[in-house]
Amino acid sequence: MAKVRKRGNAWQIDYFDPNGRRVRKSFKKKSEAEAELGKRVSLIAEDRYLDVKKETKVTFDELVEKYVENFKHQRSFDRSKRFFIRTLTDRFSGRMLSTITYYECERFLTDRKNTPTWCGKLRTASTINKEVNTLRHMLKKAVSWGMLERNPFDRGETLHIKENNSRLRYLSNEEIDALLEECPPYLEDIVEVDLHTGMRRGELLSLRWSQIAGGFIYLDKTKIDEPRQIPIDDDLDVILKRIRKRQWSKGIKSEYVFCDDEGRRFTEVKRSFGSALKRAGITDFRFHDLRHTFASHYVMRGGSLKALQRILGHKDISMTMRYSHLSKEFAREEIKIMNGLTRKSHMSQNCHIQEPDPRKVNRGEGI
Repeated sequence: MAKVRKRGNAWQIDYFDPNGRRVRKSFKKKSEAEAELGKRVSLIAEDRYLDVKKETKVTFDELVEKYVENFKHQRSFDRSKRFFIRTLTDRFSGRMLSTITYYECERFLTDRKNTPTWCGKLRTASTINKEVNTLRHMLKKAVSWGMLERNPFDRGETLHIKENNSRLRYLSNEEIDALLEECPPYLEDIVEVDLHTGMRRGELLSLRWSQIAGGFIYLDKTKIDEPRQIPIDDDLDVILKRIRKRQWSKGIKSEYVFCDDEGRRFTEVKRSFGSALKRAGITDFRFHDLRHTFASHYVMRGGSLKALQRILGHKDISMTMRYSHLSKEFAREEIKIMNGLTRKSHMSQNCHIQEPDPRKVNRGEGI
């Protein structure tokens, strides 16, 4: 039964809407509460209650249409987000936004954990988190656009699965040689440049000659939307000149560093890279691990973590710190520069300590 009650310093209306959902809302004055309750009760009686709030009339499909229109230009949209939206549409199509609860959002996460992929494997925590984050962002924008009063995600704990980002697989020098030996020329170029720069796959395959100048590779479109510059070492300079010379000899005029004989850039090398790994006998390795290989060898050869952070484009130094254990041996050697800092330590270095005569020790004559 609809009623008005006193709650502290406010007056609260309490009733059930036509969908059976309990509604409670507070007002400063009793007269305001009574007037609002009377209006809503009348609308329910006249079967016009859905006119009270716009959110009760907006469907998930309408949100999808508006969301896609606003975010289809994102760099990650065609690569991943459109697939997440398709999954969410299959789940919530036809539903009014106001009826989607926190429990259903949590249930979606649980179901995705228990539903295998098309090839029978369990989904990774990273993929599930991205799907849930897409749903959260869509509902957040629905609130901003006046399509929803409150985001259901605000009613509970953060729905997030802990991800295991500790994996650090990199190639040894022997594995690097074995892999390059099995790569066709165009793939060898791509792998070698990645091993000298640590670039992400998208950055690498979209690299243009115009981005290379003055001993640096200039990247404007990056994952964190911040430009960065990668210095070119002597070996990389030779590799890039080799690629350029090969293109000229074939009469290829392309703005892209990595392209086919028609000048069209490569968009994917997953299959050829996997075949090269198989021929080289290298297991448990992904294309992204070339980035780890660059970073690992950079640190093991004495490179600083701060410089590595800038080269890799890590926003947070904690991401770069995963390579810190590889620099321990280098640090042990570097610390020797502190020898002789104080007068006494300098004297002790020049002091020759005579080894004890084992014959005297055995006779009890001391040292």
